[in-house]
Amino acid sequence: MRLELRVCAHCYAREHGDEGRQDVVRDMVRCAERIREHKDVIDLDAVHIRKVREDEPGKPEALPVVTASIVDDQVAINDTQLATEGQDGTMLVYPNPPDILTVLAKNIDEISTGLDRDVSVELSEAGSELLASKPSTWGAPADS
Repeated sequence: MRLELRVCAHCYAREHGDEGRQDVVRDMVRCAERIREHKDVIDLDAVHIRKVREDEPGKPEALPVVTASIVDDQVAINDTQLATEGQDGTMLVYPNPPDILTVLAKNIDEISTGLDRDVSVELSEAGSELLASKPSTWGAPADS
């Protein structure tokens, strides 16, 4: 199993974006780094962290998938996403920051359980609020 986090290098470096976005991007990277440190505990083969700059095509580092959005009637490659690949080759891609942070936090919780000690990452206020405000049905289809 593999995991690849892609984030905006400029937000990570605090060169653009609002402070909340910058903090959340940094939280994601810290979480992915912690997972990479203990990847064997949850049977991950690799954890890739890719910081994408505006002046590059934004290709993935390891997992061949990118997400896109329509912005002003143009296709725009998303600079932030989390891709996971299971043992059977199935890939899941999370383009939304609340989902990305949730998946990363759950992996860290699983590692903490496996090690029988807390390896959690201190999140920024923005990251903590994002996780706390995310409803359990976030992204689920609406009931008819």
